[in-house]
Amino acid sequence: MKKSLFYLVSGFLFIMVILFPSCSEDETRPVFPLSAEIFNSVVGKQVAFTALTHSAVSWEWNFGDGNTSTEQNPVHVYEEGGYYIATLTAKDNAGNTASSEVNLAISLPPYALLTGNHTADGYTGKTWKLTSSHNGAGDYLANADANLSVVSGTPKPLPDGIFSTQFKMGDIYEDEFTFYYDGSYQHDVKEDGASFGGLVFEIASTGGAGIVNMNGKDYGLCIAKYTPESNATFTFAEDENLTVSSVYGAGGQLTFNNVMTIDFPNSTEFVGFRDFQRKVIVNKITNTQMQLVMFMAAGDGETAPVGINTHALVLSFDAIN
Repeated sequence: MKKSLFYLVSGFLFIMVILFPSCSEDETRPVFPLSAEIFNSVVGKQVAFTALTHSAVSWEWNFGDGNTSTEQNPVHVYEEGGYYIATLTAKDNAGNTASSEVNLAISLPPYALLTGNHTADGYTGKTWKLTSSHNGAGDYLANADANLSVVSGTPKPLPDGIFSTQFKMGDIYEDEFTFYYDGSYQHDVKEDGASFGGLVFEIASTGGAGIVNMNGKDYGLCIAKYTPESNATFTFAEDENLTVSSVYGAGGQLTFNNVMTIDFPNSTEFVGFRDFQRKVIVNKITNTQMQLVMFMAAGDGETAPVGINTHALVLSFDAIN
């Protein structure tokens, strides 16, 4: 009898274990709330996305360039370089959603390097200032010839801070030039209300009345009063054949082929250096520094015609935001 009872109890316990194991597991198994995070890796214009999610059953991606995907871990190739915001929206069985986004810098083209990340919170354009580190940047004073050869008797590269130490024109290092993704432009001439420019240009346009500093007169340079335009705009060309006036060119002109340019059409605005010609060549540009070729007409009407380019300033600018 006792033996039979033992078997009966043992069998009952066995059945309980078989029938109700999930109750115990459900009580101890953690329940993760719906969540979504993004991991990505970039190679050129190709981005591999990984959805790091809990409790998700579907995934919706918006890559920020008009393309989408419902794969959990898609690979996307952007047709054009630039700044993008990619967004992931994950959904669970109950229809709840969780979202995450990531800012991407994809094979940045020159225009994006010039104007900065317009997708960033609080975007205020990208601001540049004339660098004082001329030696490291390879800056120099050039003739306005086809090779932009070095002006005789001047060093290449220029010594660091030369416009402060030699010319006592340090105010030019303070002026700021801000480019916006939508093509708008701001120019801050700071407390002196003046800007870097060509001496002949200033004499020809104002009779010299606006000049506040002409310590660079031996090189045709000065600082003169200037009021920046409100609502100014700029244009950028990544590949242009630029024809400029030049005392070294046949018929008084030279063409620089396949160059990047910045221009301020129908405007008195300029970047860096004010002279008869406002369109400049972007010699090179990175995320932190660009070097411009800014032409100068230093002719006095006797040795060279006024308004025809004789020289160029090959100077670099540092990004400050």
